[in-house]
Amino acid sequence: MAETIAGWRLDRGEREALLRRFPPRYAHVVADHVTYGRVPPDKLPVHMRAELIGRADDGAGVEAMVVSLGGGSDRPTGGTYHITWSLGPGREAVESNHVIAQTGWRPLEEAATVALEPASWD
Repeated sequence: MAETIAGWRLDRGEREALLRRFPPRYAHVVADHVTYGRVPPDKLPVHMRAELIGRADDGAGVEAMVVSLGGGSDRPTGGTYHITWSLGPGREAVESNHVIAQTGWRPLEEAATVALEPASWD
């Protein structure tokens, strides 16, 4: 069975409130999903809420919110659970995990929660 990229989409209504609470730094706003990783289509992970616990920003066009799922931010597939929040010119969402690993992240003063919907994309 072929693997797919799995994760969760953010609830659209809650997304808008989070964008107001945590204004994006860069012009291209992403803020739409949390990636889990490659899994068989019948093994999509189950989580219904995420907690935004931190923010990473390399100061050069990649901003991400670090997310806790089930009490942790480490993805079993490697890397850190996160939401690519915003991007500057020439930057891509796939860079977020690298930025978190290289520059670290700062805890938010107050965590925020968001509803999630399991999703997969190729």
